[in-house]
Amino acid sequence: MIQGIGASAGIAIGRSFVLPNWEWELPEQKIDVADFAREFERVYEGIRTSKSEIEQIKDELRDVVGSEETHIFDAHIAILDDPVFMNEIQGIIQRQYKAAEVAVKEAIDHFVTMFDLLDDEYMKERALDIKDVGNRLLKHLLGAPEITLPSDTQPFILIAKELSPSQLAHINPQHVLGIVTLAGSTTSHSAIMARALGVPLVVGVETKLAEPIQTGQTLVIDGTDGSVFIEPEQEVIQTYTDLHNRQTEAKQQLHGIANHRPVTPDGKRLDLAANISSFKELEIALSSGAHGVGLFRTEFLYMDRNRFPKEEEQFEVYRSVAERLGGEPLVIRTLDVGGDKQLDYFELPEEDNPFLGYRAIRISLDRKDLFKTQLRAILRASHYGAVKLMYPLISSVDEVRAANAVLNEAKLELEEAGIPYDNGMKIGIMIEVPAAVMIADLLAEEVDFFSIGTNDLVQFTLAVDRMNEEISHLYEPYHPALIRMLKMTVEAAKKAGITVGVCGELAGDLRALPIWLSLDVDELSMSSHSILQVKQRLLSTSQEESGEVFKKLHSCRTSTEVLALLNAFMERVDKKTANG
Repeated sequence: MIQGIGASAGIAIGRSFVLPNWEWELPEQKIDVADFAREFERVYEGIRTSKSEIEQIKDELRDVVGSEETHIFDAHIAILDDPVFMNEIQGIIQRQYKAAEVAVKEAIDHFVTMFDLLDDEYMKERALDIKDVGNRLLKHLLGAPEITLPSDTQPFILIAKELSPSQLAHINPQHVLGIVTLAGSTTSHSAIMARALGVPLVVGVETKLAEPIQTGQTLVIDGTDGSVFIEPEQEVIQTYTDLHNRQTEAKQQLHGIANHRPVTPDGKRLDLAANISSFKELEIALSSGAHGVGLFRTEFLYMDRNRFPKEEEQFEVYRSVAERLGGEPLVIRTLDVGGDKQLDYFELPEEDNPFLGYRAIRISLDRKDLFKTQLRAILRASHYGAVKLMYPLISSVDEVRAANAVLNEAKLELEEAGIPYDNGMKIGIMIEVPAAVMIADLLAEEVDFFSIGTNDLVQFTLAVDRMNEEISHLYEPYHPALIRMLKMTVEAAKKAGITVGVCGELAGDLRALPIWLSLDVDELSMSSHSILQVKQRLLSTSQEESGEVFKKLHSCRTSTEVLALLNAFMERVDKKTANG
């Protein structure tokens, strides 16, 4: 057994297929000056074809994995559109008299080497995106076929040095039981894709292997804890087969509780809503028994295009979702770009630390023309359902008041035009920076609800970039400081008589459920894939018993102690449920 890193949960048992590394052997022949125009045109044609392919992949995958994950490919298109990338290719052709494919290969190698040398794990992961795009472009320039996976054999576990998002996009989960990559990390685009596809993935095993895995070997992999068994004993195979069967049976049973009311045995109702990015994702959420939408990420309406969406376009999407929910709540978050979410057509400044820079509500308040367009669309949609409005990254009372001032302008404009809207629409904010926690009592007087964004709150509280593998072990969602901040936030909301929800990753983490029950949180909003599991646990978890556990958390000095208490509580609940 070797220990890798679990990057996509699930168990796979089967024979291995090793994906060969594609090494390009390119001749070094020189070209004439007269050939420059032809070589440039070959590059342009290759880029056009590559972009068309990537758009097709996005369209094919959108229904399978949702809009958010397919925006990975926007980064690939952005590389092909990048003038720096094109200038590098053209410069090599002109200065060194090299053919288009050789110039592309050298440009790829140059940028990949440059990114690999950076002491930043996130940027190193982007080197794989450049390789992926470059290889696609080279394939067209050389007329080379893609490496295809076997489809006429038994399902297999795929082994690769590294796997690009494009390769993953063509994987058929019916043929690929699981994946093991020698390199990679849990934050790579490939890992995100694997999780969306539901394919077990273990990464980072290269340094653990005494000798390479060969095609045809029997493997058992656990994408949760990162275990990889090579040619295991029958006893190990049977153990994991039993575990896999139990997990499969549990998933099937979950669908039977989709329509159950989300209420604990002692009567506490905790609404379970969905985080969505598009109308298509809404159907998955509703089939999972979601109680409305607790977070509609509107930025994805802005990303899949070459210009800002007009008011009418936004209104039609918001209205469609509101009507489909049939009176269930719809929380629409205003534009949250910047940081790691860029718009190709909106030039954002170069920043040393973009996550702390020009983003989210700061952009909206700076570009009030764009902000008001979105607010008008949301207001108009509020006439067709239970729409709520939410501002992201709020850190002061001034920001809330400034945002509401623009909202009031939008309301007046609609009234003058005779366009209906819900004048009682609820207004809320995301609590995701420490400053907002510390003045939660003041902010609660300005709004109708809070939604705690745990992802950024953990990141900002602990000063840890969770995309940086060098320090990602310091990203501790159960740090005692965060437990205290959650308590402070919810208590401020309850004292002011406003509702409070949670929409970060912790909302879908089963271990955190006793925290939310004890604090008397009103709503959890999560990925649609997590709703049924959380509901199952909710139906068997007492609020009173959760409160007893939460009292003990305050004496914990480390996240390890916090998790030990929560895990022990989970085991007691499971045992109690199993015994009827």
